[in-house]
Amino acid sequence: MSVFTSVTESDLAAWLRNYAIGRLELLQGISAGVQNSNFFVTTSLGRYVLTLFETMPRAELPFYLHLMAHLARHGLPVPAPIANRDNEYLGTLSGKPATLVSRLAGRSEMAPGVGHCARIGAMMAGLHLAGMSFGRRQANPRGAEWRSECAARVRSHLPADQQAELDAELAYQAGFDLKALPQGVIHADMFRDNVLWDGDFIGGVIDFYFAGHDALLFDVAVTVNDWCASADGGLEPARSAALLAAYAETRPFTDTERAAWPAMLRAAALRFWLSRLEDFHRPRAGELVLVKDPDEYRRILRHRAQATNLPALPA
Repeated sequence: MSVFTSVTESDLAAWLRNYAIGRLELLQGISAGVQNSNFFVTTSLGRYVLTLFETMPRAELPFYLHLMAHLARHGLPVPAPIANRDNEYLGTLSGKPATLVSRLAGRSEMAPGVGHCARIGAMMAGLHLAGMSFGRRQANPRGAEWRSECAARVRSHLPADQQAELDAELAYQAGFDLKALPQGVIHADMFRDNVLWDGDFIGGVIDFYFAGHDALLFDVAVTVNDWCASADGGLEPARSAALLAAYAETRPFTDTERAAWPAMLRAAALRFWLSRLEDFHRPRAGELVLVKDPDEYRRILRHRAQATNLPALPA
């Protein structure tokens, strides 16, 4: 269970007195996530998710909370932050910045089909368009600068062959200017476990705490790398085509994006290889902390770098 900071029922019950959502009935830790402490909270008036932010600067948090509120107002199925009686989304609990959001219906689909991928593509395009009118701006916290800094932190932990792979990929990525691509708000972590399905429909997109302003194509690449991957780390053609076609129906790709697509798939794979390396080699203290396998994204990165038949963006 990825809970770094414990919360007692008595402390939470007292904290909830500043909310108009009823009395506490159930508190349960959530066995997912690697950055924050998350809990399911049931009150006499509804079901919510409580998040305690472990490492994120408090000053950055309003961006994420107001972004979710903005997208929810635009009709997207995202967690809506709950304001307290002071009309604030962000509070403090157990010494950490904390927020409550609505709990959405559904469960994750870890073996998606073509239909799932098409809906995800359409969802992401809608999210990108709705984000265009969001007034706040904050850089992608796992953008190009972070990738370079994280590589420096983890490099000494790697064997020589992996150091060479990492150095080569960083040199390759340095040749691309992501700012030349269409920019906007991106989710940046729309993995299968961050989407809830309510039957055939998307019940919710969760975990916006890596969102930021960056190349929209980077978001597409992160999503394709996860939703359309085959067992060997390659990309399954039918699922990839369905996701990309559905996205392009709402937000057509540009020629610049089509040219950058192979490099963007590699950049997205590099981001998650690095973050998993850091979680593995430089873990934080916590209760039963979930650490994901770095080698999965090393294999994906190698495949993207070597493949000659990557799925093309629709014209």
